Amino acid sequence: MKTALLFPGQASQYVGMGKDLYEAFPMARQMYARANEVLGCDIARLSFDGPAEQLVQTANTQPAIFVHSCIVFALARERGLEFDVTAGHSLGEYSALVASGVLSFEDGLIAVRDRARFMQEACDANPGTMSAVLGLGFEAVVEVCAQASAAGVVVAANFNAEKQVVISGSRAGVEAASKLAVESGAKRVLPLAVGGAFHSPLMVPAPQRLTPVLDSLEFRTAQVPVILNVTAMPCSDPQVIKAKLIEQLTAPVLWYPTLRWMNQNRCDCAIELGPKKVLLGLAKSVLAEAQLLSLDTVSDLYAWPPVVTASTQ
Repeated sequence: MKTALLFPGQASQYVGMGKDLYEAFPMARQMYARANEVLGCDIARLSFDGPAEQLVQTANTQPAIFVHSCIVFALARERGLEFDVTAGHSLGEYSALVASGVLSFEDGLIAVRDRARFMQEACDANPGTMSAVLGLGFEAVVEVCAQASAAGVVVAANFNAEKQVVISGSRAGVEAASKLAVESGAKRVLPLAVGGAFHSPLMVPAPQRLTPVLDSLEFRTAQVPVILNVTAMPCSDPQVIKAKLIEQLTAPVLWYPTLRWMNQNRCDCAIELGPKKVLLGLAKSVLAEAQLLSLDTVSDLYAWPPVVTASTQ
């Protein structure tokens, strides 16, 4: 059996996430304490108690989700979790790198902390937004964005499902592309409650600012391959991984192609580790024959391992 681990990205957060893990497991308390030290703030309290309007801010939500995902992974690993490949959606790629042994928890947290801060600063300097286009294929959405670019910056940012593409850019650009998408046959265009235009040119200068941060951290050869957002292909080379993390800030997330790779390479179990089950929802149609599992809460971990277990290959 071949198992893939999936790690969620921004917008998966919820007030109260991780609180039951903190109360139940000493390891969770230790990791939250270490995270508080690295971040210089009480990320545990913010995760457990909110308020939601603070937790949703990019500079807070990215570290909060990362810490939660890494704690769930560590607890599941302690209970015998075995796996063959990892992948994470945008921010989740950093959690995947910790799981694959490329980054330590502390180094991953430093990277996420600074990434979130640089992205927030880019959002403040270059205001933008994102919308989900439903019912149009990839090529059609890319063409719509090209046509709408005269109104403002707009690009295809997340290829999430066969006919679900998130567009990102300036408000004028996204509004123009949304109108053209409907005219081109999109079923719906849903504005997203996000802080800015992620995975678009409006994220500059975040890539330049993040580069020296990543250069200061230790990147190791992956013990288990990571499927990268930018290429939708597995990689173990630490230098390639580091370069693609920089590119990822302004490049689209190739999530649907990532799931297709898993299906084509016979991943018959996919486990999402972290808050909510957003990625499992996207995986259902692609990994239709696979066992899909979620690890988020204490009850999830108490039910681990499932009847079917993985064997590392």
